[in-house]
Amino acid sequence: MSLTSLPVTAGGRRTPSPRRRVPGEPRSVAYLYILPAVLIYAAFVFFPFIHSIYLSFFEGNGITRMEFVGIDNYVDIVRNPILRSAFVHALELIVFYSFLPIAIGLLLASVLHRSRIRGVAFYRTALFLPYVIAPTAIAVIWRWILAPRGPLNSFLEAIGLGALAQPWLGDFTWALPSVGMVGTWIMFGLVLALLLAGVQKIPTELYEAARLDGAGPWMEFRAVTLPGLRYEIVVALVLTVTAALRNFDIIYVMTSGGPGNATVVPSYLVYQQAFKVSQIGAAAAMGTALIVVIIAANLLISRAGRSD
Repeated sequence: MSLTSLPVTAGGRRTPSPRRRVPGEPRSVAYLYILPAVLIYAAFVFFPFIHSIYLSFFEGNGITRMEFVGIDNYVDIVRNPILRSAFVHALELIVFYSFLPIAIGLLLASVLHRSRIRGVAFYRTALFLPYVIAPTAIAVIWRWILAPRGPLNSFLEAIGLGALAQPWLGDFTWALPSVGMVGTWIMFGLVLALLLAGVQKIPTELYEAARLDGAGPWMEFRAVTLPGLRYEIVVALVLTVTAALRNFDIIYVMTSGGPGNATVVPSYLVYQQAFKVSQIGAAAAMGTALIVVIIAANLLISRAGRSD
């Protein structure tokens, strides 16, 4: 609308026309569209989470009258060596669930992109399958493979490396790394799919310019591929670190926290304290602490991914 079309007041000033309403339904209707999802989220996620925080300040079995203990349940997480070791084990699993898959995925994504191997789509699908298989089924299969008389030890003995055979899931030293390598096998396909999708969007002109400047494979990876996959690496870190910290199915089926407490993780202790020893307050405190750690880890990863 031009100035000449604006109405003129008695004083000769032009007044702006009333603000036009945006065509379509009122904005308040949009909130009605999302209301069912908000109610479901509040009923099954938000309010239970708030209630678990409330229970974490009490001690009891959740049926009889519970006693208020303040922050004693949280203090016990720091002082109790078993509870403290559970978080240490979860941090160790991050190496297997996150760092190893990303390192191997970066290497293979660079090689596959540089060499243009035929049938990449087939290999990508085959490697992605472990991520979509039920974790319980994976745990049962790998418990059989890693058994003292399982296929892995039989194979080592068949090729003359019987001295390397171990009771993998029954050894205090090898139990956690064995579970961790299963996590590497599960998460590797997801990470590789993310990185392969990301490397395809990097302009080929950057690679050509790097090669014209005499860059070898390592310099090409460091100067072109790695910066181009920055956001894909952040997404992969968020997904894999979260999977490592909330790991329960694999631990429960393969080791049940054993041998001893060598493979206990926070999520398994939440189950154990809530349903085996009926310590609802301690379980709620452990679950709340685990959620705080997961949120903090994701915030740190996201912030590091945005920083230049």
